[in-house]
Amino acid sequence: MECQNPKNLEFCNCNYPCDKKGFCCECLAYHRAKNEVPACYFTAEQEKTYDRSIEYFFKKNKKK
Repeated sequence: MECQNPKNLEFCNCNYPCDKKGFCCECLAYHRAKNEVPACYFTAEQEKTYDRSIEYFFKKNKKK
């Protein structure tokens, strides 16, 4: 599996400047190690909060 793929950037909604943008494998591993969820799991509006916590993810994606 190739982690760096130009198509990854088409779907990356992360606004935080980091060296993992477009490197989904590295991004997922980084956030998993911190018990976080990467930006691509959030809507654009949610992503702007920079809250990557699992709690925030479940709070925003709770079925009504």
